[in-house]
Amino acid sequence: ALACQKIVEKALAKFGDAPANLHQVIVGDREIGEIMTDSRDVALISATGSTRMGREVAPRVAQRFGRTILELGGNNAMIVTPSADIDMSVRAVVFSAVGTCGQRCTSLRRLIVHKDVKDQLLPKIIAAYKSVKIGDPLKDGVLVGPLIDKDAFDNMQTALTKAKADGGKVHGGERTLEAEYPNAFYVTPSVVEMPGQTETVKHETFAPILYVMTYETLEEAIALQNDVPQGLSSCIFSTDLRETELFLSSVGSDCGIANVNIGPSGAEIGGAFGGEKETGGGRESGSDAWKGYMRRATNTINYSRELPLAQGIKFDI
Repeated sequence: ALACQKIVEKALAKFGDAPANLHQVIVGDREIGEIMTDSRDVALISATGSTRMGREVAPRVAQRFGRTILELGGNNAMIVTPSADIDMSVRAVVFSAVGTCGQRCTSLRRLIVHKDVKDQLLPKIIAAYKSVKIGDPLKDGVLVGPLIDKDAFDNMQTALTKAKADGGKVHGGERTLEAEYPNAFYVTPSVVEMPGQTETVKHETFAPILYVMTYETLEEAIALQNDVPQGLSSCIFSTDLRETELFLSSVGSDCGIANVNIGPSGAEIGGAFGGEKETGGGRESGSDAWKGYMRRATNTINYSRELPLAQGIKFDI
């Protein structure tokens, strides 16, 4: 946002006759957000954040009959079928689940793999996780940076503890590099083999936790994928056209983003970005997202000397 502000300022200076403060970036805390949310001068609030934030923002904006575009939580899944390219699936899993240390709204959080290929896929994922370089993300070759703060670390540990209590088998997830970076919270990405989709799995934890579950039929896999409150991004890895078309159909993924042989994050540039259910329903980017920022007006213009009346009504006076 700050970089875009600098670019806009240069463009406006070159233009030479633009209004002052045409484009602004404000860095602030909750108080700034509340002022913008409650202000009648702000016709539309586009808010990106947690589901909890959306539950506070949406009613307050609606109370003054303002408009919102909400991009909230995501609990994104990948379905891996027996026909999938396993090596491609591994690369997609690691990038989507580990990239940005699991702190993207489109990060992969649930892996729903067919029971016949789990033993082929999971060991490769665990091995890849162990080889990922963790550290200062500004250094070359480092793929995993830190969690944003201690609260994020604590939330991750709480989720892993609950997953164990649910019968999950946890790989990784511990704090690392503490001696080198005592004030930062680096973790090893975690893979958790789950016996089923528990309430712990259905809750989005903003950290690199990948829950792994198995399925027998594609209909069962789609039902698992859709059985969470969030509906942002989803994907299927398959070379069977019948499976992929079912996944993309009206009885398939209920998410705003549905991909085939591409992970849930990183390939959505240019498309309508957003999701359904507790993700908020709003869209950014895409071919018509600009309409959400516009004011619609209906104009009827008459240049004749007669007064047209609706539905051909006669009204003589």
